[in-house]
Amino acid sequence: MLKLLVPLPKRITIACSGGVDSMAVVDFLKRKHDVTIAYFNHGTAHGEKAMEFVAHYCSENHLPVMFGTRCDQKIKEESLEEYWRRERYGFLSSLGPVITCHHLDDCVETYIWSSLHGTPKVIPLTRGNVLRPFLTTRKDVFKDWCIRHEVKWIEDDSNQETIHMRNYVRHELMPHALHVNPGLHTLVKKIVENKK
Repeated sequence: MLKLLVPLPKRITIACSGGVDSMAVVDFLKRKHDVTIAYFNHGTAHGEKAMEFVAHYCSENHLPVMFGTRCDQKIKEESLEEYWRRERYGFLSSLGPVITCHHLDDCVETYIWSSLHGTPKVIPLTRGNVLRPFLTTRKDVFKDWCIRHEVKWIEDDSNQETIHMRNYVRHELMPHALHVNPGLHTLVKKIVENKK
C-alpha cells in the first residue's frame, strides 16, 4: 500500500522520470489531486526516450507537464551523479512545491552510503520546496501498484551500471548489508518516522 507521511494539498506538482516509482505515484495521486508533471531531461539517450514517454502519457491523461534541461556545465570535481542531481534540483526549485518519489529503499541505500563515510543519515522529508511523502514505502509496492493498475513505465538501463555509486551501493553492498542485518529496512523506517 502506498502511504503518505504527511497530508498533501489538492494541487501538486510531481517530479516524474517515467520510471516505475514516479509512474506509480502519478497514478496514485491523480485520483484525488490536481496533478502537474515536471520532467527533467539530463541530456542522455535515455533522457530523450523518457521525455517522449512522459509527454505521451501526459497527453493521453490530460495532465499539464513542464520540461527542464541542463543549463550549467559540470564542475570538474563533481561526479556525474552529483552534476545531474544539482541540475535537476535547480529546475525543481523554480516550480513551487514539488513531490518526489523517493522511497524506503532509497533511504536505506543513503543510510549505508553515508554510514560508510562516517555520517549516517537518511533522506529528509523536505529539501527547500521539495517534499518526499513516500519515504516509508518500499520500491516493490510501487511496482506492484503499476502492475495491478496496468500503469506503464520506462526502464533506464543505466540503473544496472555499477560505475555510478548509487547503483554500486544498490547492487553490490545492499545484499551484504541485508545479510548482516535483515531488519535494515525496519530500522531505517523508524529513523525516518522519528525525523518526520
